[in-house]
Amino acid sequence: MYIVPEKDIAALVGAEDSFEAVRQVFGAMAAGSAYNFPVIREAIGHADALYGFKSGFDRQGLNLGLKSGGYWPGNTAKGLTNHQSTVFLFDAETGKCRAIVGGNLLTALRTAAAAAVSVACLARVNARVLGIVGAGHQAAFQLRAVAAQRRFERVVAWNRSPEKLASLGAVARELGLDFEAVSLQELGAQADVIITITSSYAAILADAHVKPGTHIACMGTDTKGKQEVEAALVARASLFTDEVAQSVSIGECQHAIAAGLVAPDAIAMLGAVINRTHPGRQSDDEITLFDGTGVGLQDLAVAATAVQRAIEQGRAIEVAF
Repeated sequence: MYIVPEKDIAALVGAEDSFEAVRQVFGAMAAGSAYNFPVIREAIGHADALYGFKSGFDRQGLNLGLKSGGYWPGNTAKGLTNHQSTVFLFDAETGKCRAIVGGNLLTALRTAAAAAVSVACLARVNARVLGIVGAGHQAAFQLRAVAAQRRFERVVAWNRSPEKLASLGAVARELGLDFEAVSLQELGAQADVIITITSSYAAILADAHVKPGTHIACMGTDTKGKQEVEAALVARASLFTDEVAQSVSIGECQHAIAAGLVAPDAIAMLGAVINRTHPGRQSDDEITLFDGTGVGLQDLAVAATAVQRAIEQGRAIEVAF
């Protein structure tokens, strides 16, 4: 069995690797050759933590395993990342544990990659302004990954605590993009692509904020009750997701479904666009929305890439198990 520690992940896997791994997973899921098992996510009654498991099997990539972890809100004060995860990979032929992989950076990379794939598939080709709602740990990963998918010229951003936008502005300038902190109304009026990446339990982005032709990637809603955008905006958009079952139960679409504004069969899998069995965006005025709920198969695919690289580079720790 191999162990790939968290400290080595950054040297093994980058944004481009994650993009390709996640893109393959989306296509395999839509083709029916990969599937996720039911998600377990629970409050443990200690440290205000949420803990759970995401798992699945990809027959195409032969990736079998699970990600175990969750959210510990007090970790920042301890000098740790609030999200803590570990990925376990198993041999699909024998069931033996093949690898244990540090999952914190992998989670950030695969989440950003999912948004980037949605932009590559659904955003207008002439998109020039990128809007970001949220400025937490994940926001910079989103900015770096998504910025590579279109010829963006500027970034507009909003956060509940505006002072936290400074670090995001530094990343934008590093990428050669103009940056401006704006109101939500200004963000919606200017942005051609909007990424929401918050942990909100109440709608932030309103239907009235968003102009025709916008692509929205909702990346923060992964738990029952969470919400980043108004249900009316979800109802106005053409809807795509990673996993329909999660979208209607724990994703951004849960609220529009509960209100009777959207039917589950109106939500398409992003992989169908990749496989060319769905046309994707059909006009420049169409609003498209990707509900990125986060699926275990994404973690497994990126972790498998990390393990392969670690073996090739002599970084993997091999132990008898």
